[in-house]
Amino acid sequence: MSQDFFIIIPARYSSSRFPGKPLVDINGRSMLERVWEKCIEAAPRERVIVATDDERIETHCKERDINFINTPSECITGTDRVAEVSKVFPADFYINVQGDEPLINPSDIQLIINNYIQSPGRCLCGMSTILNQEDFLNLNIPKVITDTSGRLLYISRAPIPANKKGAFVSAKKQVCIYAFSPEALQEFGVGSTKEWNESIEDIEILRLIERGYDIGMIEVSGSSVAVDTPDDLKKVKEYLNGL
Repeated sequence: MSQDFFIIIPARYSSSRFPGKPLVDINGRSMLERVWEKCIEAAPRERVIVATDDERIETHCKERDINFINTPSECITGTDRVAEVSKVFPADFYINVQGDEPLINPSDIQLIINNYIQSPGRCLCGMSTILNQEDFLNLNIPKVITDTSGRLLYISRAPIPANKKGAFVSAKKQVCIYAFSPEALQEFGVGSTKEWNESIEDIEILRLIERGYDIGMIEVSGSSVAVDTPDDLKKVKEYLNGL
């Protein structure tokens, strides 16, 4: 079974909610460097590439001997950047690890890799259990709905599933580790336009759902915290400092 893959870390400087977040300092190292360090625990460093369109991020990578590639500024999502990389670096599949997950678990990345090797061609994404109502109501955390086999039915920023009172009972959240075939990435990048629900929710994996792709959700650990806002960064620092 082929295991020819790359881990791609999309990194965009001009985030609307948190500009410059890939380079923000977290206890002496940038968020991007922390993500990269986690990725090279899961794969050889020559197989890990940062995809960016910003010279500041490129300079940061050069200074730390991190492999990077320049991708068009027109890329509207991180996965569009991964699709661009796939045109330059051929492989059997690609792992997309978002550059704003500094607490990502290398074992979770490896779990997604191993699951793809066992089911080649199927798009995969990580998920974990939501433990409290605060995260359930947080619009920055996408919630995942699957069928009994783990196939993604829908993903939303809204608090789902909820009962008649709108209360939190049990839910899953997305963990942004994806596995894509080259064919799926080619389809994803066609036209580089968002689909209807993807545009409303601002959740990129919805593009493939809306185009009829089967997405398998893989249960991973709940250790990761996606940094979308300065408040999220505070949570990461508190976690690292044992607070």
